[in-house]
Amino acid sequence: MELHFAITAFATALTIIDPVGMVPLSLAVTASATPDARRRTIDRAVIVAAAVIVFMALVGRYVLTYLNITLPAFSIAGGILLLLISIDMLFARQSGTRAKPEEEREAIERENAAVFPLAIPMIAGPGTIATVLLLVNLSRGDTTRTVIVYAAYAFALLATWLCMRGADMVLKGIGRTGVGVLTRLLGIILSALAIQFMINGLVQTPLFRH
Repeated sequence: MELHFAITAFATALTIIDPVGMVPLSLAVTASATPDARRRTIDRAVIVAAAVIVFMALVGRYVLTYLNITLPAFSIAGGILLLLISIDMLFARQSGTRAKPEEEREAIERENAAVFPLAIPMIAGPGTIATVLLLVNLSRGDTTRTVIVYAAYAFALLATWLCMRGADMVLKGIGRTGVGVLTRLLGIILSALAIQFMINGLVQTPLFRH
């Protein structure tokens, strides 16, 4: 049971953050920066994203309780959001949960590009926040599962940091076509996870209880 939850958590974290998919944007944002400045920008972006994820993981459950939002409702809503993101990934469209092209171009010209658009919303966007809240609530306060969730996102952030740090090598290794293919593969996996989240939520509603 814990192994199944761990696989789900790690697959969800890696898919929604999409480390390899961060390569093209990180190259674009830091194109005119020196190697040292590029590394500092990437480090800051990952740290900011990690802070956002940890904050939401810590307070998310209490926010849901205060707003009287049930787990089934959040599971269904989170699944719908993830499904929309997966469709954007499959068709290589600009996701509505991420920065718009106009906003990205403006952000590139800003000094603090690490916060926007790299950390927010590309790494820790609404989709990532939704999955963090969803997985933390699915852990139901179990210490082992909670640790698994943190470990999953820590691993995903580490993978993202490594990909962004080695963006030049990654792009040369798999090419822009490879990045596109991998992003679409992750989109397929995410769509399946999204459907499963919705099914789990529906099963827990009074409509399907006997």
